[in-house]
Amino acid sequence: MTEIVNVNSLSLKQLANTPTMKQNFEQILGKRAPQFISSVLTLVNDNYALKKVDPVSVFNAAKIAAVLNLPINPNLGYMYIVPYNRTAQAQIGYKGLIQLAQRSGQYKHLNAVPVYEDEFKGFNPLTETIDYEPHFKDRKKDDKPVGYVGYFELLNGFTKTIYWTREQIDEHRRKFSKMSGGATPKGVWADNFDAMALKTVLKNLLSKWGPLSTEMEYAYSKADEDTISDNAEVKEVDATEEDNNSVDALLDDAEATKKEVSKDEPTSEQADLFDGR
Repeated sequence: MTEIVNVNSLSLKQLANTPTMKQNFEQILGKRAPQFISSVLTLVNDNYALKKVDPVSVFNAAKIAAVLNLPINPNLGYMYIVPYNRTAQAQIGYKGLIQLAQRSGQYKHLNAVPVYEDEFKGFNPLTETIDYEPHFKDRKKDDKPVGYVGYFELLNGFTKTIYWTREQIDEHRRKFSKMSGGATPKGVWADNFDAMALKTVLKNLLSKWGPLSTEMEYAYSKADEDTISDNAEVKEVDATEEDNNSVDALLDDAEATKKEVSKDEPTSEQADLFDGR
């Protein structure tokens, strides 16, 4: 009689070594799949909070990063896998948004930068002109930006500039963040407030005025903090079959999603994102 076990009874390493798990990531990443899976194990091993979450949710979050072809090394700022209650969630960083926009081939310039008090004179939202003189100097650790500017220019000549004050960013965090709501920033907001602020500005800039590729729409719906849910599904796997085919339930839509968001093969530039893991 076939034994059915809850997938949560398996450790992260056991899940990683499941043949079908490997095959599913190979469908997304090809030969880079073993390297990517290894980076998932390293990430969790280096993060005490992630060690306590559901291992299935770690790979579900990692799948999103793999489909978007973004590295999960938190030091790079493209994609984060963060704990929320006892569930791991994929969260795109501002560099990830920039990368996805660049892949569309429609942007001539795209950037977002923090602005400090001694650099900022004013912003006219009607004409979208900013009186801003950047100072290229080392900042003290306790120097905080007063705001954040986002800007893009498309190849067709269309441009857009937005400016959010630090207070507007923090109000947005308190209102919409499911991980860091409340008066005091928590988690990635506490550790990387400026990076999260730049992401907020870029998301607002691109989602309202920029051309959205299918990849970017997928990132907003699957890997953005504003849409995160902490409802982890309980899944079962066949623990006795050699091929362990039931593990396909963990990544059952991976290949379909890959076809939806990636019409072309990854470029060498995209592949290079995974170098150095």
